[in-house]
Amino acid sequence: MLVVRPITAGDYDALYDCAVESGHGFTSLPVDETLLRRRIEGAQEAFAKTTVKQPGEEGYLFVMEDTESGEIVGVSGIEAAVGLTNAFYHYHLGKVVHHSRKHNIYNALQTLTLCNDYTGVSELCTLFLREPYREGRNGRVLSKFRLLFMAQFRERFAKQVIAEMRGISDENGRSPFWNWLEKHFFTMDFPSADYLTGIGEKTFIAELMPRFPIYVNMLDKAAQDVIAKVHQNTLPALKLLQSEGFRYRGYVDIFDAGPTVEAEVSQLRSVRESRLVTVQIGQPEVSENVLICNTKLTDFRACQADVNCCGDNVILTQEQADALLVSAGDSVRLAPL
Repeated sequence: MLVVRPITAGDYDALYDCAVESGHGFTSLPVDETLLRRRIEGAQEAFAKTTVKQPGEEGYLFVMEDTESGEIVGVSGIEAAVGLTNAFYHYHLGKVVHHSRKHNIYNALQTLTLCNDYTGVSELCTLFLREPYREGRNGRVLSKFRLLFMAQFRERFAKQVIAEMRGISDENGRSPFWNWLEKHFFTMDFPSADYLTGIGEKTFIAELMPRFPIYVNMLDKAAQDVIAKVHQNTLPALKLLQSEGFRYRGYVDIFDAGPTVEAEVSQLRSVRESRLVTVQIGQPEVSENVLICNTKLTDFRACQADVNCCGDNVILTQEQADALLVSAGDSVRLAPL
């Protein structure tokens, strides 16, 4: 059975392997031992906070574990509030109009403006599922369980949540969008800039990024063509988030121009449709496939399961209950998968 749980110090090697396998453009998983260990420590501190009145700099990091083999097959995270101490940059795709009534000329031009508009919002991040397990509904579980976690612990997160989608780059980590920025404003390749951001060294962005809006038509065609486009491997994740209610509002990543999508947490489909039910132990006669989690924090567990829902009760097998660390009479939260 595949179960999602909070990361522990013993998961470092698996997290490092995920960072290596994720490749270029996966900013939140840089191949850096110090940062990865710091992220694990930060996550353990976040889960250990028993009282949180408002979202802060907590970073919740989870792993998906194969309970039979003990292998870590994926990782997924949530940032409670971004940009509170380190600036959180985006480009906003806007429009300006150049109009001459006298000469009957009207030009509507797109612009890219550096901004920090998402400061303080929550972020879904660090979603990576290892290749052998990209089948069935595993990817859906690894992404959507975070919405159940946010529904259960609403006070820990902002009202708005975003997700940055990986933009287009080639197999060598070259981004057409960054190539143009590098040529005119930086002397740094995309993997290097992406790595520096991943380890938290963002000062160079404010120092070297153009301070005024960029006219999109000044970019070369290759750079223009990838604005707000997602990497092929990220397309399923984007479609899943869109089905939950996430929408693109004109914000793109400053390195690869991948789109950022946003939503109100309370309006997300899995949040609205989730509900608390009471556990009964038995053998379900009529099965319904659901996403289900316990209501614990440090001992949080989530998985997909075939269950029998009977009003305010849910019938779990003993194996399912053990995986979720619950007993008869305990509450669990579930939502359609």
